[in-house]
Amino acid sequence: MKFGADNLPNDPVLLKALVLQLQEQVALLRHKLFSPKSERSPEDADSPQLAMFNEAEELVEEPTAEPAEEVVAPIKRRGKRKPLPANLPRVEVVHELPEHELTCACGCRKQAIGEETSEQLEIIPMQVRVIRHIRKTYACKACETAPVTADKPAQLIEKSLASPSVLAMLLTTKYADGIPLYRFEKMLGRHGIDIPRQTLARWVIQSGEQLQPLLNLMRDKLLDYPVLHCDETRLQVLHEPGRDPTAQSWMWVQSGGPPDKPVILFDYTASRAQEVPLRLLDGYHGYLMTDDYAGYNAVAVQEGIERLACWAHARRKFVEAQKVQPKGKTGRADMALNLINKLYSIERELKDASDAERQATRVQRSQPLLDQLKAWLDKTQPQVAGQTALGKAVNYLASNWGRLVRYVEGGNLPIDNNRAENAIRPFVIGRKNWLFSDTPKGATASAQIYSLIETAKANGQEPYAWLRHILERLPTAQSVEDYEALLPWNCSPASAFAS
Repeated sequence: MKFGADNLPNDPVLLKALVLQLQEQVALLRHKLFSPKSERSPEDADSPQLAMFNEAEELVEEPTAEPAEEVVAPIKRRGKRKPLPANLPRVEVVHELPEHELTCACGCRKQAIGEETSEQLEIIPMQVRVIRHIRKTYACKACETAPVTADKPAQLIEKSLASPSVLAMLLTTKYADGIPLYRFEKMLGRHGIDIPRQTLARWVIQSGEQLQPLLNLMRDKLLDYPVLHCDETRLQVLHEPGRDPTAQSWMWVQSGGPPDKPVILFDYTASRAQEVPLRLLDGYHGYLMTDDYAGYNAVAVQEGIERLACWAHARRKFVEAQKVQPKGKTGRADMALNLINKLYSIERELKDASDAERQATRVQRSQPLLDQLKAWLDKTQPQVAGQTALGKAVNYLASNWGRLVRYVEGGNLPIDNNRAENAIRPFVIGRKNWLFSDTPKGATASAQIYSLIETAKANGQEPYAWLRHILERLPTAQSVEDYEALLPWNCSPASAFAS
């Protein structure tokens, strides 16, 4: 209900609640405008992304003058330089003394007794060349048998200018590096290559269609593991039949699979209705980690599925309640955050533990904290107004409590949905560059290629090398075994790079 000068509530209690609600909204808006944009949560304590926009300030310069004796300035020491990857090709450049320095002062010739080695990274700009396929034709001069022409190797896109290396570069620059097609078109143009972006878009769509068998195998692996994360984000598609160009479509992400074979799959849909997760998770049995979006309710009530809730979402609401507390005062939001942060502290300690060790520790240490938080929740909920920031946080915690505490049931269960949120982040970042998809086919292709690249990255593959590896071999794949050999966990990074 909207309030104006003529329809303010007459009840002083309601009026006071309205004023408090508006004050909190103003405080949150001011915080969003003038405070740091990223929320530093306990699980992100060591995240390098938090300093992304502070790189210049992180550089340590030599002091121009010595400080006064009473001022003690901390010295930021540089860390040890990491060695360059061993799989990169090496070119040796040997440096020897010039001839006139090889004669010693005593008159004898100096001999090499050792060497010092250092390495320097070199980058060769993109090289463009043309592969000419010359097919020899043979005929028998002794008879009139028809001539025979040598076969051309099977191509991913027949009668196309695009080689596997071009397609791998195209897909990597757009979906791993977030470079729109029109910029890639300009990159080619600097080399004198005129390929319009419409052709590039068609190559992307055709590549996605050819790579579908790999995606089918990845989905089988995803649904076969008993823990699965889901999330979704908005996407704008301009030319969708029967819909306004400004209408919102959706990109869904599912993340899961065995720890040594992680899978990340994207799916494009025009709808956010509950029919979508029902289709995507058809046949799945296990634990399903999501936020509290009601669209997952239908799939969560199916037999064999146990729904988990995300502690990061619950914590985030208490962080907002903390922001509107009077400065310098400890409030109820701090009490809840203190207990939630302790739960995350335990999870950080268990990062490298086995599932059995993690579950035992959760039962021993996390469960008492959860019991303490539940007692606080039962006491606090009747005392706070539902429309305040604290009330919203408390009510969210209460309505999701049964799903939030379920992670204690197994050492393989996650405490939050950060895995899905992290999986969908590259798409969100890329979307800021290319803004929208032109057609549903393009959006579907984007989902297909993002699935392949993000799954490859999760399995330690370098995207370009792995894509080139599979695109060279995909045209000759015929059996399920042939396709399985191309999956990122069946192809070592070294062999893919060597291709």
